[in-house]
Amino acid sequence: MNIIIVGSGAVAAELTSYIEDNNKHADADQQQHISGYLDQEENIPKYWAKYKLKMPVLSDAEHYQIQEGDHFIIAISDLVFRKKMIDIIEKKNGKVTGFVHYTSIIADSAVIGEGNIIYPFCIVGPNAVVGKNNLVTGYSFISHDCSVGNNNFFSTAGLSGNVRVGDNNFFGIHSTVLPNIQIGSSNIIQAGMTVDKNIENDSTIFYRFKEKIIAVPKA
Repeated sequence: MNIIIVGSGAVAAELTSYIEDNNKHADADQQQHISGYLDQEENIPKYWAKYKLKMPVLSDAEHYQIQEGDHFIIAISDLVFRKKMIDIIEKKNGKVTGFVHYTSIIADSAVIGEGNIIYPFCIVGPNAVVGKNNLVTGYSFISHDCSVGNNNFFSTAGLSGNVRVGDNNFFGIHSTVLPNIQIGSSNIIQAGMTVDKNIENDSTIFYRFKEKIIAVPKA
């Protein structure tokens, strides 16, 4: 499969390395071959050159002429801009596809939609349903019976069992949602948060006061 990665920054660089590693362990018909990247010209020295990506920047998403057999992976972490790029590709009838690293464990009864990117060492549990175009970074987990919408970003984050999540949510590093919680759409869960209450829409969840750790020496 020919892959064009949309974006050439840090997420694109990570994804490139994971695809290259995955290909070493995949059958020939399951391999994904990167033919290039889509990004703005001004980002080439800032991102593409910085990460020493081997394949070229072909164009930007708005001007690229889609070819037969092209498949696109959206390697962008900013959820608003990510959705914009998905819309551009889909309006041109482009095929947005996904990636699952071979080290991740996906339960047989889980349902995974199109365009999801799942980094190494993730877990998607039994009866979990994951929508479209979510980005799930390494060591994240989506436990049994969870339901996840579209275009969410999990940054080494975790959902306990029976959690419901809407669309366009950002889960910061090591944030965890406790069982049976419902989370709406367009929320920001800051790093390290433990979510134990339902969240509606358009909220930012953070610690009001930082805890101070005091070391007490032994007598």
